[in-house]
Amino acid sequence: MGMGGEQEMREEGNITGGGLEMMEASNGGREYLDDDGKQRRTGTLWTSSAHIITAVIGSGVLSLAWSMAQLGWVAGIVTLLLFSMVTFYTSSLLTDCYRSPDPVHGKRNYTYMAAVKANLGRTQLLLCGVCQYVNLFGTAIGYTITASTSAQAISKSNCFHKKGHGADCRFSETVYMVGFGIIQLFLSQLPDFHQLWWLSIVAAVMSFAYSLIAIGLGMAKVISGSTGTTSLTGTQIGVDVTSAQKVWNTFQALGDIAFAYSYSMILIEIQDTLKSRPAENKVMKKASFIGVSTTTGFYLVCGCLGYAAFGNKAPGNILTGFGFYEPFWLIDFANMCIIVHLLGAYQVFSQPIFAAVEDLFIARYPNQQLFTQEHKVVDSKNFKFSVNIFRLGWRSAFVAVSTVLAILLPFFNDILGFLGSVGFWPLTVYFPVEMYIAQKSIRRGTRKWLLLQTLSFLCFLVSLVAAIGSIEGVMDSLKHYTPFKTKS
Repeated sequence: MGMGGEQEMREEGNITGGGLEMMEASNGGREYLDDDGKQRRTGTLWTSSAHIITAVIGSGVLSLAWSMAQLGWVAGIVTLLLFSMVTFYTSSLLTDCYRSPDPVHGKRNYTYMAAVKANLGRTQLLLCGVCQYVNLFGTAIGYTITASTSAQAISKSNCFHKKGHGADCRFSETVYMVGFGIIQLFLSQLPDFHQLWWLSIVAAVMSFAYSLIAIGLGMAKVISGSTGTTSLTGTQIGVDVTSAQKVWNTFQALGDIAFAYSYSMILIEIQDTLKSRPAENKVMKKASFIGVSTTTGFYLVCGCLGYAAFGNKAPGNILTGFGFYEPFWLIDFANMCIIVHLLGAYQVFSQPIFAAVEDLFIARYPNQQLFTQEHKVVDSKNFKFSVNIFRLGWRSAFVAVSTVLAILLPFFNDILGFLGSVGFWPLTVYFPVEMYIAQKSIRRGTRKWLLLQTLSFLCFLVSLVAAIGSIEGVMDSLKHYTPFKTKS
């Protein structure tokens, strides 16, 4: 088959006969293609679960003890469980939108935005694009901040161990952010999700490692008896915080928990890596259950043990609360695991932005070699890697801008809370619910329609108050911060 004929079949997205077929590749070899004419997908339940765990168990887990301290035992645990149930439910709705109009045999939607366009039309496409890509970009900034905080913690730990507990071991986070950005310059050249599976698996293992260490350290502190004061309602007005601080911190805690469950914005992209059989939506629902249930278990243990250990004085980042003393090597290892995990998570969240921009330019300028030509760097049997000039420049610019913005706004809890609040309602709840209603043709005013709309409205209120609390936190933090100079 000539290149022209093959290209036509790719554009139509439907190979005659369905399923997988062997077609002649342009280099004279044979290449397996999926039903849409693209290279056969090889993702499984376990690789997609690894992608989800990589995306979900991130820096959000480190702030859960602080969130529990603001909400207390009752509201803290109930809030975690409610967020997990809502996230799993709406994610299950979203998996059916990968293909449309039929969730099993319909046409593939390769991205979250493509699913919105296919199910809701162009009128809501712009809103979705703004919500998704702003949140993905913000997540890249948040992960840069978190990774640099962990790198800074390693330096502090080693400094105290070497010079004594009374030494001045304050460091600026700027140099660590720059270092994280340099590594991302190289990782960002991996073309797509299909070449990220190994990084996601490594990152998922790292997330388990530092979560287990945080749990172990919290348990050791509880067993030792040197714990803080806890209560059913969290921080006490007049003792720990003022009445205004209680309100703002409670709002911000909701945003932090929402951020800890943010992955719906990349669910469709992860689902697009799965094999055609069994049906992608069935596999993705199982992967979502594995991912959400696993992370919720970790979150409950980590948040509750952290709160029990530190009480109402729980730190924003639980690993910094154990001091930078002994066992310094264990805390160093935990923070190194965080850094490795975020190296992968940064890519998982950034790849949809990379793909959207590159696909846009390729569609507009299909004959421009700047956008289409690949220069082979490694071409071995087990590993192939090539570089595209446009991809090199655009992705490098993305990493540079996200790094600079992280340097200007290095506020861990405030940024996480804001990102969680901005992304939770529209991307995790509103669009999945609206697409499900459209796909299933649920009539307005029916019982099911009213229940879905009530769920969406309640989640909107949660996102709104969380955003307000986080913005207030950022404004307060800016009063005490000077970029490139402040050390901590």
